[in-house]
Amino acid sequence: MDTRNERDGYVARPVPAATMQAVVFDTYGPPDVLRVAELPLPHPARGEVRVRVRAAGVQPADCSTRSGWFAQRGIGQAPFPRQLGNEFAGVVEHVGDDVDGIVAGDEVLGWTTASAYAEAVVVPPDQLVAKPIMMTWAVAGSLSASGQTAHTAVQALDIVRGDTVLVHGAAGGVGTIAVQLARLRGARVIGTASRENHDYLRTLGAEPVLYGPGLAERVRELAPGGVQAALDASGRGALDASIALGIEPSRIATLVAFEDVQRLGVRGVRSDRNRARLQELVDLHDSGRLRVHVRDIYPLSHAVVAHRDVENGHGRGKVVLMVYSTFGHAL
Repeated sequence: MDTRNERDGYVARPVPAATMQAVVFDTYGPPDVLRVAELPLPHPARGEVRVRVRAAGVQPADCSTRSGWFAQRGIGQAPFPRQLGNEFAGVVEHVGDDVDGIVAGDEVLGWTTASAYAEAVVVPPDQLVAKPIMMTWAVAGSLSASGQTAHTAVQALDIVRGDTVLVHGAAGGVGTIAVQLARLRGARVIGTASRENHDYLRTLGAEPVLYGPGLAERVRELAPGGVQAALDASGRGALDASIALGIEPSRIATLVAFEDVQRLGVRGVRSDRNRARLQELVDLHDSGRLRVHVRDIYPLSHAVVAHRDVENGHGRGKVVLMVYSTFGHAL
């Protein structure tokens, strides 16, 4: 045993704590407030696992959090610096005590709350499902949150065979999934989108219509027999147009315009995330019945650019951050 001390000219140095890189922000504002920081590597407690992140989806909700939109409405306030990201895919790296059925090396996808833009996340195992071998990392990292939001909404609207459903913002990450889930239930789907995304919507089985002034009249031309349900994933005057179409308010749901829910008597829907719901989505994708379109991929260090991409409001499908562990880190 080495018994030397400082008087002998020997100073014991502590082993540096393991760290990881993560995207954080220190104030609300435009995408430029995002930065990459060194944070302590999280350690799983009893009943948790640590996942080395390979991909993390970028959602409009992340942009609303970063900009302060949610904070202005008293939602999700937390001390700075803050992290972002609610969906991810990666490899299980460390398993805490009292966790069964999952081992280091398992490839998984799942969800968390505002921490996925990082090299690692810690979550309970019931927020994870196995990643199919043929599912790409980009798709796996962008399915969980958006997919479960769409699934929750379609289920809440009780869409059935024979319904005509209007999906506002149909080409986006949530809209893309909602269109397909409604079609799988046997519904006819009309989807609003910019003109450049109309052909894309047709590939999903939706009938496209241009959003903006005159929307209700254009939808009536497509569906003179009426529309039974509407899902607002865009917030661009979608609820008033849906009301104008004579749709029963209880079958109009919004994912974004919660301030109008009481005024119009429509439904505000928030994602009800659970393992069974995510597993159903994964199974649908694995069987070829559900497509996840990834339009752009950026490295973690380009989160600023990824947020600008999402905020342009016209892209189809999902934007994904790919996470590559930095040299010299414990990951």
